[in-house]
Amino acid sequence: MLDVLIIGAGTGGLCLAQGLKQAGVNVAVYERDRTRRDGLQGYRVGIDADGKRALKANLSPELYDTFLATCAQRPRYGNQLTHKLNFLFSAGPEVLKDEDRPSEEELDESVSRMTLRQVLLTGVEDVVHFDKEFSHYEQHAGGKVTAHFTDGTTATGDVLVAADGAHSKVRAQYLPHAKLVDTGLIGITGKTPLTPQTAALLPQRMIEGVSMVHGPKGFMCVIHVMRFKWDADGRPRTGIGAADAEAIAAWPGMLYDNSRDYIMWGFAASERWLPQGISGMRGADIQRLVLEMTQDWHPSLRTIFSLGDPGSSFPLTIRTSEPIPQWQTSNVTLIGDAIHTMTPGRGVGANTALRDARLLTRNLLKAYRGELPLLQAVHDYETTMTAYAWDAVIKSRAQMDGHSILHKDGLAGGLARAGMRTAMRAMDHLPPVKRRIVAAESTFRGTGRDDEA
Repeated sequence: MLDVLIIGAGTGGLCLAQGLKQAGVNVAVYERDRTRRDGLQGYRVGIDADGKRALKANLSPELYDTFLATCAQRPRYGNQLTHKLNFLFSAGPEVLKDEDRPSEEELDESVSRMTLRQVLLTGVEDVVHFDKEFSHYEQHAGGKVTAHFTDGTTATGDVLVAADGAHSKVRAQYLPHAKLVDTGLIGITGKTPLTPQTAALLPQRMIEGVSMVHGPKGFMCVIHVMRFKWDADGRPRTGIGAADAEAIAAWPGMLYDNSRDYIMWGFAASERWLPQGISGMRGADIQRLVLEMTQDWHPSLRTIFSLGDPGSSFPLTIRTSEPIPQWQTSNVTLIGDAIHTMTPGRGVGANTALRDARLLTRNLLKAYRGELPLLQAVHDYETTMTAYAWDAVIKSRAQMDGHSILHKDGLAGGLARAGMRTAMRAMDHLPPVKRRIVAAESTFRGTGRDDEA
């Protein structure tokens, strides 16, 4: 027997639960949200080859097909633009030679976080316990571990997995020296419904891609249009293919999913340019702040900001983990943001959590089958995980640093930003360079990587 306790029903925790339950392991997930509809889960997440491999390994074939059916239309272009909507760089799959094009399995997918959560909850509803806020754990001499919750209840198992996010209470107790550090950047998120009016505001390559907009003072904004295979009423669209239509129609998660076509935008700036008290701003107030800070931006972008759903806008202090030496293994371990929070700079946070879930599932199954002692299985997982995770943390942090010269005012900052724009324009006119950039991005985001060895 093997009893696994998972704290947190996020992407990594639920993927782990799916894999363990399918293999017959006793698993229980404890989530502080009160229901499966709670939590702000409505934004886009990119799933790369690592993430797809993990989902395919841990989900049933039918549920993995449902995941693919519920993904949004794939982005075709990676764009870099000025705040006046002038293209600096734009690359699509056509820049790659046939022999360099990724396979279907290696292509990135885009999915709403709410949708992904509902997919991952499908089939494990009976082992997920909502309204359970973790307070602390207790390890016993006999090799068991007990999780305590704020409502006075407890749960005891053989291993406890922290999947409770960047502000993990499990990590705070287990690895108190593992700290988060501020990058100096504040993000402001928003979601604007995609309508004929809002679609007309963007160039076609932005509608079909993921775009980074660069403004004065290092201000930036990522924009991604999410178009799903169902309509405003949640019914499968015509022309999407019989298999996808059938999967969506039969999927019970649609009852809980509020995702509809939208323009996701995420504005970011160095904290030096933002007012004190921004962490307490929400909704219409913080949308007004974005409009105040973008007065010289293209009118189409400002219209998109102004039409955002106020309930979708909130500030986010962008933090990252600091790599730490590997710790002494016990029957408590961690996955995802609970151990390696990273910036959204390279878009690999969720994929690394899924990669963790796949690897830990495989190792715990070795212990379940008696092929490895439990602590050895956990130790092997932690050794592999920390190697790839710290690498991703360091590279993601390099992409988003609010203290860099790009975010400074004055001559130095202006020259740095001008140099960056000039370099992008030059690369946009050099096909061999474009090919290398697209290929390198695919490699970083999971193409060809595996942990089977």
